[in-house]
Amino acid sequence: MLVLAVAFAVLGAASNAAGTAFQRKAAATVPRGGGLRLLLALVRKPAWLIGIAAVTVAAVSQAVALANGPLSLVQPVFILELPFALLIGTLLLHRRLPAAAWWAVAAVVAGLALALFAASPSGERDLAPMSRWIPVLIACLGAMAVAVAVSVRRRSGLLRAAILGTASAVGNALTAALLKTSTHNLVEDGLTAFLTTWQTYGFALCGIAAVLLLENALQAGSLAACQPALTIGDATVSLVLGVFLFGESIRLGWWLIPACAGLLLVLGGVLVLTRSVPDARDLAG
Repeated sequence: MLVLAVAFAVLGAASNAAGTAFQRKAAATVPRGGGLRLLLALVRKPAWLIGIAAVTVAAVSQAVALANGPLSLVQPVFILELPFALLIGTLLLHRRLPAAAWWAVAAVVAGLALALFAASPSGERDLAPMSRWIPVLIACLGAMAVAVAVSVRRRSGLLRAAILGTASAVGNALTAALLKTSTHNLVEDGLTAFLTTWQTYGFALCGIAAVLLLENALQAGSLAACQPALTIGDATVSLVLGVFLFGESIRLGWWLIPACAGLLLVLGGVLVLTRSVPDARDLAG
């Protein structure tokens, strides 16, 4: 089951990377703006539609992964989205990866494997009581709202991209938690239960909000500004939600040493890779 969860999580990461690459291409070709105006401009772009199709495949893969493994295991695997995005971006531009980028890819993969092996996330619960959902919803939605309010007051595009990337990361983690419960209802109790549980509509709305935040983050600044917060933030918040909501567990004690070493490898690789991913304006050309 865990092998299946990891396999579909990797597929989801690759699909998400393709979706992000095409969304970046589309976002770079429309006038600056936000909210529904930006969305209306994007739906006319074939590249954006291809990106959304890839994101849909990623969502289905993520649902299968979450149905077979804990949230704290599945979501961190999506860190691989950045190496996939680099590979896809260079293919679109017919470029070759520099040696430093290949070493960074290796660092991300090795660091993620080390961190997950050391932490050994585990858990079998897919449901959580409302007494846990309520504080989670307040904290996550509140953080996203505050991030949007703060970003509006910032003139720096790089800072706005980082803040909105963080908000999108929180939205992605919350979407995954909601998706885990709604997928459980679909598998165990059928379509009627899926359509009558509030988590189903919650993950749909939250997922749309996360996509809009990502679009605005990508338009506000470069990938180097928003991707570290988006990548690391999603994994971190998902780990917290997995432990708090579903009672998942990780190994502590001396296992924290290799886990932290793995995280440092991942962070270092991500920082190098964000400087190697092609700029959105290049993709638009």
